[in-house]
Amino acid sequence: MPGLDEHSIGLEARASSEDHMALKLWLRLLACSTQIETEIRKRLRARFGITLSRFDYLAQLHRHPEGLRMNALSRYLMVTGGSITGLTDELEKEGLVSREPSPDDRRAFLLRLTAEGRRVFERIAAEHEAWVIEFFSDLRVAERKTLYELLGQLRVHMAQRQAEPTSPSPSSEAA
Repeated sequence: MPGLDEHSIGLEARASSEDHMALKLWLRLLACSTQIETEIRKRLRARFGITLSRFDYLAQLHRHPEGLRMNALSRYLMVTGGSITGLTDELEKEGLVSREPSPDDRRAFLLRLTAEGRRVFERIAAEHEAWVIEFFSDLRVAERKTLYELLGQLRVHMAQRQAEPTSPSPSSEAA
């Protein structure tokens, strides 16, 4: 396997041979995630003239054909309500999203993809999926399954840790 220079490696270049394997693994995961995200951003912009934020927004509405309230969409995307309002204004003007009063709360709006928004998103999503498949194509099927399973185990362990009450760190006990 060809090596990567320090510029290509980025965050991984910070790990040294003396660092714990857990730190090296974390930096490699972060580097891979960043590298994939950067390439997706670049391709979305070049091919469709769309940002990753807009793609993620449309993806959430596609997953919820019944519509989403603006505050729920904001939580799903982990952005501020102001960001959602700005994106909604733009996408509504482009005819991709509709904003309707919520039947449950007259102060809230329900967001849905329009028929055109669904068509546009599905076309972009098909290429996005092909790109992701391409990114992992050099790994054998068994390697992809193993990586998937191991990352799943990591997520379960992390969820368990986050559910546990926090205990003071050793350095804070000494203070």
